[in-house]
Amino acid sequence: MNQAAPHRVASCVDTIDHGGIVELRLARAPVNALDPALCNGLRAALDDAIASGAQGVVLSGGPKVFSAGLDVPYLLSLGDDRHALMAAWEAFFDAAMALAAAPVPVVAAIGGHAPAGGCVLALCCDYRVMARSDEPERPFRIGLNETQVGLVAPEGIQRLLRRVVGPYRAERLLVAGEMLDSGQALHVGLVDEQVALDEVGARAREWLAQLLALPRAAMLRTRAIARAEVIEALQPQHIQLDRFIEAWYAADTQDALRAMMAKLGK
Repeated sequence: MNQAAPHRVASCVDTIDHGGIVELRLARAPVNALDPALCNGLRAALDDAIASGAQGVVLSGGPKVFSAGLDVPYLLSLGDDRHALMAAWEAFFDAAMALAAAPVPVVAAIGGHAPAGGCVLALCCDYRVMARSDEPERPFRIGLNETQVGLVAPEGIQRLLRRVVGPYRAERLLVAGEMLDSGQALHVGLVDEQVALDEVGARAREWLAQLLALPRAAMLRTRAIARAEVIEALQPQHIQLDRFIEAWYAADTQDALRAMMAKLGK
């Protein structure tokens, strides 16, 4: 595969060929909020890259924001349409599963903030390279901040976090809904590397290239065994979307979500 300019093979996702390594760049301005179109587009772009012979994949986002998580204004606009709300969440978890179950290594190149759903997508990747902000007083942050908006992270998502930071650390972060800056995230193992913003993509590709230089069959088989728990975490019995949807409509959750939207709108 020869390196080429970015092109779009799916809605809101740009594909960039780096010669065996394919970069999938979330491209839904302004903050890559995860609506069904973006989630379905990511899954389609990943399928296309693998079918076209990608040996490894880099998942990247926009500068300053990797992904702001689920598109809360869109979800709130659905009102009492539970079918549409369920479809939106299913699209997100389908995209997460596609990353988790990818037959080739996937690296998250996190060039900015990655709260909630953005963090989940990163946790589904094999490796996470995160940018150091050029403005120390405004660091990039990553984490599962669901409790801050009245939501409960499903057991499967909690498993993903426990896998990388350990059970007690995960408990503290999840209960508080804490967002870590990139340096703190590196310290606790939520991300694997912290580099300058303009080096994130290159470092992600470099790590992949080193992995791909290993004997392929042994590397891929070992990877599949090691990552089986990632796929298991996203099985329906560990997500329980029906229960999550019921909780979404709870009065205190709706109040917290709308308060968050009002704050963001100021």
